[in-house]
Amino acid sequence: MMIGKRISGRYKILEMVGGGGMANVYLAHDMILDRDVAVKVLRLDFAHDEEFIRRFHREAQSATSLAHPNIVSIYDVGEEEQSIYYIVMEYVEGKTLKQYIQQNSPIPVDKALSIMRQLTSAIAHAHQNHIIHRDIKPDNILIDQHGNVKITDFGIAMALSATSITQTNSVIGSVHYLSPEQARGGVANHKSDIYSLGIVMFELLAGRPPFSGESAVSIALKHLQSETPSLRRWNPSIPQSVENIVLKATAKDPFLRYENVEEMEDDIVVALEPERMNEPRFIIPEDNDATKVIPVITNDRPYSNLDDTIIHSKETVAETGAASVQKNAHGKDGKKRRKLPAILVSVLAGLIILGVLTVTVFPAFFEPKDVEVPDVSGMALDKAVSDLVSAGFIISETREISSEEIEEGYIVKTEPKAGRLVKEGTKIILYESIGKETFELSDYTDRNYEDVVALLKDKGFKDIKKIEEVNDDVEAGTILDQNYPEGDQVIPDETILEFTVSKGPALIEVKDLRDYNVKAVQDYASSAGLLVDVSQEEYNNDVPKGLVISQNPEPGTKVKKGSKITVIISNGPEQIPPAKVTREITIPYEPLVEGEPQEVQIYIEDMNRGMTQPYETINITETVKRIIEMDILPGNTGGYKIIRDGKVIIEEEVPYPE
Repeated sequence: MMIGKRISGRYKILEMVGGGGMANVYLAHDMILDRDVAVKVLRLDFAHDEEFIRRFHREAQSATSLAHPNIVSIYDVGEEEQSIYYIVMEYVEGKTLKQYIQQNSPIPVDKALSIMRQLTSAIAHAHQNHIIHRDIKPDNILIDQHGNVKITDFGIAMALSATSITQTNSVIGSVHYLSPEQARGGVANHKSDIYSLGIVMFELLAGRPPFSGESAVSIALKHLQSETPSLRRWNPSIPQSVENIVLKATAKDPFLRYENVEEMEDDIVVALEPERMNEPRFIIPEDNDATKVIPVITNDRPYSNLDDTIIHSKETVAETGAASVQKNAHGKDGKKRRKLPAILVSVLAGLIILGVLTVTVFPAFFEPKDVEVPDVSGMALDKAVSDLVSAGFIISETREISSEEIEEGYIVKTEPKAGRLVKEGTKIILYESIGKETFELSDYTDRNYEDVVALLKDKGFKDIKKIEEVNDDVEAGTILDQNYPEGDQVIPDETILEFTVSKGPALIEVKDLRDYNVKAVQDYASSAGLLVDVSQEEYNNDVPKGLVISQNPEPGTKVKKGSKITVIISNGPEQIPPAKVTREITIPYEPLVEGEPQEVQIYIEDMNRGMTQPYETINITETVKRIIEMDILPGNTGGYKIIRDGKVIIEEEVPYPE
């Protein structure tokens, strides 16, 4: 049970979100980077195939080199105890392209082309990094709510090719999108990916794959033997230029497909231009020397709306049989006739020899000879046409394509391509350069600057400038303006793009508010656009009452407009109550003449009294005791003194008690 398990002590498995013939996919949370990720865990029945594991690691690691906005990023690859092999990748919140097609079919042509442009861009990036996907299908493509698509399972499909054909579920999952060379057991290459892209494009526009059958084998045979059905049979409104892309991408012969994915993407970009809407249907060039494919007889009954089926009726069989009987009957009659004269036999023999020569020898004198298609790339159109016609070829049409190397008005390539041996009189398609590929700019305002730069750099833009501007209403990093309007066609490597980008609200450097009074603090906050809290007060021996003791944030801190500052106001020194101190004193009676009274004056010094006036004056004729009470303030001292007959007999300074 994987739910709740922590893989590598880092990825906590939350729930299962998908699965296939080879692996299960889980939503997990990266506990270190605090983000959701997808974790693909290899099924246990693959976990003991050493060759498969070795290739699985190698290909998964190679896929980590891919960095493209339309490719799911791979973050980590590893192995846990108990033979758990896993790949950690970007989590895309959305659905598979298969689900999207099922829920939204038929997909509008412009939307389908937008999806295909993203797919071809991603696959082109993979091919540039020498990685072939080998298993492109809608189930391996994710699409979010904004229509952005991401291809997943890079490298895994390559490892899967090592598994046995008995893994039937895995084969059925991909056989609808299998190239002919893969179906016959050959090695897949970049043109195999082009074929699969063509099948995906067919399904986007038709709502279903082009070939169906009762078994994986019957579908694979159709990839080998049957031409791709016409999309316009289902939807005549699909432009011929769009159908041509599918037909060329899914040509049985890899040499007749697009030379590379970039070329297919170029075709997609211009497919809806007015001059291409009603172009001739793409037809596979004839090659009379090509080996003819003998159809394989199967018991699979094809769907009526995908393949035409020829049914031989009983009447046809009956007619055939009747002809045979009639011929036999004539043969028996012939045996009853007399033998033909010798001269007639000679004539017949001569006719037979002449027939054999007509079939075997004479055609060689009239058959078109093999010639090599000359290389006219880089030539002006008129010169190229003249050279090809002089060499015995027929110019069927001229098409316009973009080229980074060939100047506008000159030939980029031919079809069939230069150097190929073909029959004299073969029809040639010329591709004339219209110059460097242009790119139609979109409205990038309100989008994240970094995301837009990544997208545009992938399209070939090299000079992108950023102008930052303070904006109180727009989040930092968001594009506010652009120097080229939406819809402008520009050449990426010759264009300087400038984007005005929000820096977010202006930052305010907080002043030092210490020694400000409450009103001064409030006035400052109001003028600076800040909020202030003056509700907190503390006693302080050093800061006078009513002034700021401290603040948060500290002076010099930069904050956004509308931020709150908290200050603490002094209440002055804390008011500690006076201490009441008592002393019990004995006043001795020591007269010069016994029985004569003595005058005693008692002086007290505290917060209420001073030593200037006696607190009490008494006459004593004997020794007496008195209780003296003093109220002493913190930090001060009190005291008392006793004067008898004009002389100080007792005196004490009394401190504030600790």
